[in-house]
Amino acid sequence: MIELPEGSWWDWDIVDWTPGRLRLGAGHDISYAHGLEVVFGDPVFVTCPSFFQDPVFRAPTPDEVRLVARQVGEIPSVLIAFEADAGGPSPASGLVAAGRLDIVQGTVFRYWRENLAVGERLASWVKPPA
Repeated sequence: MIELPEGSWWDWDIVDWTPGRLRLGAGHDISYAHGLEVVFGDPVFVTCPSFFQDPVFRAPTPDEVRLVARQVGEIPSVLIAFEADAGGPSPASGLVAAGRLDIVQGTVFRYWRENLAVGERLASWVKPPA
């Protein structure tokens, strides 16, 4: 199971996905910044909407565990499942299997900003103005 720190983590999206990392950002309104990141290291199986709201994290079902084990040949150390509102008529399911999980709290701005305070940073795709 995943335990999130206290906070308003309503909006979620994928903020970074490379071969070695899947980073989900969350906040009460992620238009300009997010305050929480759930970082999956060494992801090996991912089913996740690109944007979703109000996820309910849960233990994976036995069928989900078998699916992942069949796809990747083993049961990874991190296996997280959730249901969330992704804009469709019914909840979307998410399933992420990875080697590790980190929860990172702090303000991450999604636009160029100078003079960041301690604990603040820019999203990886934000570049200074030309």
